[in-house]
Amino acid sequence: MDIHDNGKDATIFSLFTVFLKIGAFTFGGGYAMIPLIQKETAETRHWITDSDILDIVAIAESTPGPIAINSATFVGYKTKGFAGAFAATTGVVLPSFIVITAISYVLDKFQSIQAVQFAFNGVRAGVLALIIKALYSMYKQCPKSLVAYIIAAAAFLTVAFLKVNVLAVIASCAGAGLISSLLIARRIHS
Repeated sequence: MDIHDNGKDATIFSLFTVFLKIGAFTFGGGYAMIPLIQKETAETRHWITDSDILDIVAIAESTPGPIAINSATFVGYKTKGFAGAFAATTGVVLPSFIVITAISYVLDKFQSIQAVQFAFNGVRAGVLALIIKALYSMYKQCPKSLVAYIIAAAAFLTVAFLKVNVLAVIASCAGAGLISSLLIARRIHS
């Protein structure tokens, strides 16, 4: 069995179509896609586990590129190797590419229409709800410890209020988690 053949019924075509659906029906970027990615790939199809979702978020957030593309690539590669990564990535990108191309031709004509502005306000509200749902799902999977809460609070404060570069915050959080784990391991073995 191929080491990347972890997806229970994943095929190249099914990876493409699932991520095409995710890309077509999720608005608001990668964070808004995480609940749908979890539902489709972990809960419904069992291609990955719920703990893989946390890995996806961590890896996708700490590597260059949009989280949706990185997530699709991760799931595709984990289930079907390079071909799976290519299929899932193409599926998630294709709807946005088509929509943005179409919108670029007509944006000036529709931008001033009040109904369009109201529709975008509704989409923004829905996206906020999806992001909060993703936050809640990730919270349930994260370790519950004082150190984890301190790291999360410090990361939020530095990004939200001090405008510190996100990459520096992610690297600092990784360092803090590593140091904390090493100190805990040293105490246990002492």
